[in-house]
Amino acid sequence: MSTRSWRFGDEELGFIKEVLDSGFGAATSGSMNQRLERAFAQRFGVRYAITHSNGTATMHSCLAAVGVGPGDEVIIPALTVISNAFVVLHQNAVPVFADIDPHTFNIDPDDVARRITPRTKAIIPVGLYGLPADLDPIMALAEKHNLYVIEDNAQCFLGEYKGRLAGSIGHMASFSFENSKHMTTGDGGIVITDDEELAKRIRKFHGVGFSTIEADEGRVRLHRDDFQNPNFERHDGFGWQYRLPEVAAAIGLAQLERLDEYVAKRQAIAAMYSAAIDGCAYLIPQHVPDGYVNSYYTFAMVYEGQESMGVPWADFRRKYIEMGGDGFYAAWQVTYNEPAVRDMAFYGKGCPVHCPLYEGPKVEWGPGLCPVADGLQPKLMQLKTNYGDLEDAGRKADALRSTIEYYA
Repeated sequence: MSTRSWRFGDEELGFIKEVLDSGFGAATSGSMNQRLERAFAQRFGVRYAITHSNGTATMHSCLAAVGVGPGDEVIIPALTVISNAFVVLHQNAVPVFADIDPHTFNIDPDDVARRITPRTKAIIPVGLYGLPADLDPIMALAEKHNLYVIEDNAQCFLGEYKGRLAGSIGHMASFSFENSKHMTTGDGGIVITDDEELAKRIRKFHGVGFSTIEADEGRVRLHRDDFQNPNFERHDGFGWQYRLPEVAAAIGLAQLERLDEYVAKRQAIAAMYSAAIDGCAYLIPQHVPDGYVNSYYTFAMVYEGQESMGVPWADFRRKYIEMGGDGFYAAWQVTYNEPAVRDMAFYGKGCPVHCPLYEGPKVEWGPGLCPVADGLQPKLMQLKTNYGDLEDAGRKADALRSTIEYYA
C-alpha cells in the first residue's frame, strides 16, 4: 500500500460499490448521506447532522440559518483560515477580528467581550490545530447578548473541552472533510446541531430550498406523485447547491468508523514531537489547559530562536529538512493582513463597506488591530501529524531532536 493510500481500504471500496450498484439512485434519496449524517450525529451526541460539499459551505449555511445579513457583525479570531471572513462578507455582513490567547493560539474570550456591539449577531470560535477554544465564557457572552455561537472544528475532530466533545457545545458546529483533516472524503464537510429549527434552515439553505426538506430529512423526491405533478411547488426557501455527493458520503461513512484510530495516531505522533523538544527553551508548544483534549491536526509551537540564538525561522526549517524532516508549515497570515482583506478586494461589489443598511463605524483593518496575533503569526511552526507509519513519524521527531542538538 502506498504512503498516500494508508487512510483508505476495503471499507471505502465496499460503500462506494453500493453507490455505483445503485446507479446513483440514492443521489436524491440520500442513502449514504443519510447514513453518514446519522452516524456522525450519534458519535457527537447531537440530534442532527447535515453533510455539505465542503467546510466553507458549512459555515455559510450556518450564518444564513441564524439570519446574518447586511450590516450585521460576526466576531471571528484574527488567526484563522480566510474562509471565516469570506463567508461573513458573502452574507453582506462585517467580520470583526478578535485577538488570540498567546498560549493556546485560540480566540481570547476577553477580547471577544470588548468587541461586541449592538450589531453583533454571532461568534465563530475556532478549534485551532486541534485544540478546542475556551467555550464556556463565549457561551456566557452569547447568552447575555442573545448571540449565536458557531464552532469551527475543521481541525478539531474529537477534541474535548472540560469533558465534552468539541462540537457539542455551541448552537452549531462545522467540520471539514478536506484531504488533510482527521477524516476525509477528499473534500466535504458537515454541520451538527441539537436545534431542530436551525437544522431545518441549514438543510434548506444547502439544498436549494426544496420544500420537502426537513431537519432530519434531506431527500428531495419523497413522493413520486407529487414530484411528477406539474403543479408541485418545489422550492419554498432560498439556498445553494451545497450537498455532498453520494460517493464522497460513502467514503466518509467508512472514515468515521476509524475516526478514533486516526485521532489517536495523531496524538501519539504529537507526543513524539513533544518529547523531542522537551527542555528546548525556544520551541514553545501550544498550551493544552487542564480539562482539554487536543486532537492535534498539527503539532504547533512558537519559535523563539531568532531572539535567543539569532537563527531565523527559515534557517531552522532548512536545517530540519537537512536532518530528515518534512519541513514546517507556517501559520496563515493574520486574516486582515491578507491582500484580499487588507486591500478590500470586495469593495464596490456590495455590502458591507458602503452598504446603505450598515450604520456602524467605518470598517478599518490592518496591522496592530490584534497585537497578539500579529506578533505570534510569524513565529508559529506546525509539524505534520498525518502519518500512517509511526516509525516514519518517529524519524521526523528524531530529525527535530537532531536539529535542536545542532544548534545547541
